[in-house]
Amino acid sequence: MRKAQKQEILDFIESLHQAHEEIKAALQQNNLILVQNMLAECQEFAISLGENIEKLEGEGHVTVSCIEEYCETIFHTYKKIADNQFQENKIYKGLKKQLLKIENSAKNDITVRKEVVFLPYKASMWDSLESIYLAAKEDPNCDAYCIPIPYYDKNPDGSFRELHYEGAEYPDFVTITSYEEYDFEKRKPDAIYIHNPYDNFNLVTSVHPFFFSKNLKQFTDMLVYIPYFILNEIDPDNQEAIDGMKHFIWTPGVINADKVVVQSEKMKRIYVKEYIRAAKENGLDGKHLDKDYLEQKILGLGSPKIDKVLSTKKENLEIPKDWLKIIQKPDGSWKKIIFYNTSVGALLKHNEKMLEKMEYVFRIFKENQDEVALLWRPHPLIKATVSSMRPKLWQEYDRLVKRYLEEGWGIYDDTADVDRAIALSDAYYGDGSSIVQMYKETGKPIMMQNVEILE
Repeated sequence: MRKAQKQEILDFIESLHQAHEEIKAALQQNNLILVQNMLAECQEFAISLGENIEKLEGEGHVTVSCIEEYCETIFHTYKKIADNQFQENKIYKGLKKQLLKIENSAKNDITVRKEVVFLPYKASMWDSLESIYLAAKEDPNCDAYCIPIPYYDKNPDGSFRELHYEGAEYPDFVTITSYEEYDFEKRKPDAIYIHNPYDNFNLVTSVHPFFFSKNLKQFTDMLVYIPYFILNEIDPDNQEAIDGMKHFIWTPGVINADKVVVQSEKMKRIYVKEYIRAAKENGLDGKHLDKDYLEQKILGLGSPKIDKVLSTKKENLEIPKDWLKIIQKPDGSWKKIIFYNTSVGALLKHNEKMLEKMEYVFRIFKENQDEVALLWRPHPLIKATVSSMRPKLWQEYDRLVKRYLEEGWGIYDDTADVDRAIALSDAYYGDGSSIVQMYKETGKPIMMQNVEILE
């Protein structure tokens, strides 16, 4: 039974308590007809209550048995009053005793089940929610729903372009519920988890407006935002570094959430300080400036992305056959696998210079393909971002991708499972990104790409 449903039952019982007080007053006034009418109403009310509990908890529930006893007490009380053989105090005390029995049973014997909803939009970012989803799914008193939500690419003028839905791209152990089937207004989940904080302020993509954080707030008392990314750890006193990331803090998701879970206690301190500063600049007051409140709202519990990295084991991976052809040597042993990560930011910053760098990297790895396998994993938003912001650059980049695929000497990983690439590879090479922080947890080598080095 849901929390709201249990509260409704307790409210029903409270109404019966109030009816008993009216019965007591009517007895004192010797208004026996009113007493009989109210006893009949209490019985009808109790029967309705029992049917409701039985519907939610099943037949034979102990609280229903208590209600049946209460109805018998009402029946005998009604008969005594009709026969004018009653004692006023005993009637009131007898009814109260039976109703308290129902109330105690409702409080103690009816188990509240929580309903928790997870709303990922890109399957590749699911790891930011997965470990919490799995914990909720294993909780016998919790119903967990993964509801992938649709999102749009955006045109330069901010209008919506293509609609995307990635519900078919999640791991087999994740039970998917259609966003078209779940009635948020009716079900009112106990908690909603999101990892997209931007609402309508993302220039490249947008979740469907129904799933903006400001709208979701009306359907739950606990909206939880967990970033889909991990940042480099920053000293809370390093303002220059903070200035480079504080735009992540003042977003609708952070503002509207009841809880925000960040990657560390240091990051929590930064979020609290910068949130208060931004709130003042934007003219907000009240809880937005209350440090004690924000200390409870923003939690430095760590990122589920790290949980996923550490739980993904190389020996348990399912590796595509076309990947194995590239990874395995003729004698069956494996080559060293290098995770090559290219980011949106680096491509937009360096333009054609970055394409030149990538061509150089591909040439070097192609020449050494007998000993080393390149696993290239570009950022999943490169297409949506670059095609929208730099159409000509996108055409040149797309030609580079097609040539890489046609030559077939390296792996091209555009799947949603970044953790497989991290676990499978022996070392990281590429641009700075949140993946670097995740990769550090493995203890494997990391080398950052320098676009200026071409020999």
